[in-house]
Amino acid sequence: MENTLLAVHVLAGILFVGPVAVTTSLFPRFAPRPLGAAGEPADAGIDVARLLHRITRTYGVLALVVPLVGLALAAVQGRLGEIWITAAMVLTAVAGGLLALRIVPAQRDALREPLDARGQRGMRMLTGIFNVLWAIVVVLMIVRPGAE
Repeated sequence: MENTLLAVHVLAGILFVGPVAVTTSLFPRFAPRPLGAAGEPADAGIDVARLLHRITRTYGVLALVVPLVGLALAAVQGRLGEIWITAAMVLTAVAGGLLALRIVPAQRDALREPLDARGQRGMRMLTGIFNVLWAIVVVLMIVRPGAE
């Protein structure tokens, strides 16, 4: 059972969280701009941006498997009380909240009204924080500080 949960946890992280990390990072590049860039029409990348937004939403929901299976795995292993598990779960919740409450709505809004330079910087910052949070969670899973 433990090996199955570990395999599902790792594969779900790769297959669901990985694409969300990529699509959130790419979205600002293809989001509509007020005046277009380098002579391009303002909506030159709108189809790509719509696709990236759809992938972000869909895979963001599918990524819920990762913490759920992770909790089950930690319970099976008897590690629920370890600090690195708690830290990973808190960071995962923050990343999930950031995705659901800030990034996805910002993408949706950008598809309705073009992003100016400030909006693009803000979205890049949010996605950078989102991706750093996931990177820290991965490091915690490998290093397991305070593990018994």
